[in-house]
Amino acid sequence: MIGLIGVAVLVLLIFMRVWIGIAMAVVGFVGFACIAGLRNALFVLGSVPFNYVADETMAAIPLFILMGVVVSNTGVAGDLYRTGYKWFGQLRGGLAIATVVACGGFAAISGSSSAGAATMGKMALPEMKKYNYDLKLAAGAVAAGGTVGILIPPSMGFILYGLLTELSIGKLFMAGLIPGILEILFYAGVIMVMCRFNPRLGPAGPSVGFREKLTSLRATWPILGLFLLVMGGIYGGWFTPTEAGAIGAFGALVISAIIRKLTRESFVASVLEAAQNAAMIVLLMAGAFIFMKFMAVSRLPNWLADVAAGLPFPPLAILGLIIVMYIFLGMFLDIISAIVLTLPIIFPVIISFGFDPIWYGVIMVRVIEVGLITPPVGLNAFILAGVTNTPVGTIFRGVVPFIISDVLHIALLIVFPGLSLFLPNHM
Repeated sequence: MIGLIGVAVLVLLIFMRVWIGIAMAVVGFVGFACIAGLRNALFVLGSVPFNYVADETMAAIPLFILMGVVVSNTGVAGDLYRTGYKWFGQLRGGLAIATVVACGGFAAISGSSSAGAATMGKMALPEMKKYNYDLKLAAGAVAAGGTVGILIPPSMGFILYGLLTELSIGKLFMAGLIPGILEILFYAGVIMVMCRFNPRLGPAGPSVGFREKLTSLRATWPILGLFLLVMGGIYGGWFTPTEAGAIGAFGALVISAIIRKLTRESFVASVLEAAQNAAMIVLLMAGAFIFMKFMAVSRLPNWLADVAAGLPFPPLAILGLIIVMYIFLGMFLDIISAIVLTLPIIFPVIISFGFDPIWYGVIMVRVIEVGLITPPVGLNAFILAGVTNTPVGTIFRGVVPFIISDVLHIALLIVFPGLSLFLPNHM
């Protein structure tokens, strides 16, 4: 009962706009004190945040953030888009496909769907307008393409999931790679089908020679090479995710310096932005760990697992309800907040049903991203509207075919768990 009251108070505090990390810490501390006494609660408050945050695995967070911020400030998003345009622009809907591919590449180094939607929106939408693309298709491709960011490693969602569940972050990274590539292919397929039935949605651009296509890769190979080094090192067991973050951040700085896009101003701005983002996440995590201790002594997750097991529904039906819940949460919260808020309660239920925790991590991260483009409160749509002055209603109409594609993609990942587990099982 105290656990249920604590969850209700937590939701109330969040609706009152209290920072989520602070809200979780306060509820966790007070709830723990009610059950185990003030002395024990003070011990948890004084030791748990430091013990978890001081863990070297946590260092992966600021390192990967710094890597993404530095690369973003070098203008690599523009290089990725121009390369994608050279390869796919001459197809019907080719510019929209190039946008999705560029979003996937940008996601692989920034790990942020919102950043992908904002950056590519400012760059790709004017180009598609110039070639008379349907505005709904163009806006939908940008908003949906941004959601690829959280599946393709290094993903901040997977790092937090691994820290909260004590699972291998390296295996989680590898688990998201094939689903992330499939998501890009699904989106490209949606665009091709739409433009085949209605060519006016995405007219073909001018043809580009093969030599020019190869030349366009020159601007992107340093960053893509860095990505392959980081991911290949984790897959091959050459270094841990934390060491990969250090190599990625250092490599991004070196590459930016070599191509002469790293100035003193951009370096200071990158470090400051990375520090601000990392501080926000660390505050969230500290509050989450205190809240998890409260959940453990309240035994609320165990009770929920028992209740779920006693329901006259198969495990997949319960998973379906959880998926609907996460899509709803994704409308209002960013993925980091949604994971930190719900995982302490939901994860024991998932384990009690015998689902693979690595596979479930992919499903969870994927589903929350769908919420970011789902009407009426999809955050990516509002971000794109803000940076491009495109009506929100137009964007929401444009993402409908991509949401249908997302449902099919998630269904495929559920029916064939091997798509997520093949690479982790062969590390």
